[in-house]
Amino acid sequence: MKLNQHFFKHHMDGQALLVPTAGAPFHGLIQGNKSVEVILDCLSRGTTEEEILAAMKERFDGDEALMRKDIADVLGQLREIGAIDE
Repeated sequence: MKLNQHFFKHHMDGQALLVPTAGAPFHGLIQGNKSVEVILDCLSRGTTEEEILAAMKERFDGDEALMRKDIADVLGQLREIGAIDE
């Protein structure tokens, strides 16, 4: 899966931002924390959920089950707005 070409990621003041272009099916700004930033970084180059999990485990200490849930939640929200190409 990969970030849709009509969305681009940006980092500002400690927050991850996902910004749609005029051609995107969603019109709004998505803000996220450092976990969302890792997910967006992975999506920008193409990835799998397992690769995202590995990147999260490399960067953060925490419960793997909780990380998996967080990843699934974020990916679900990104799918809803059309930000992910499968």
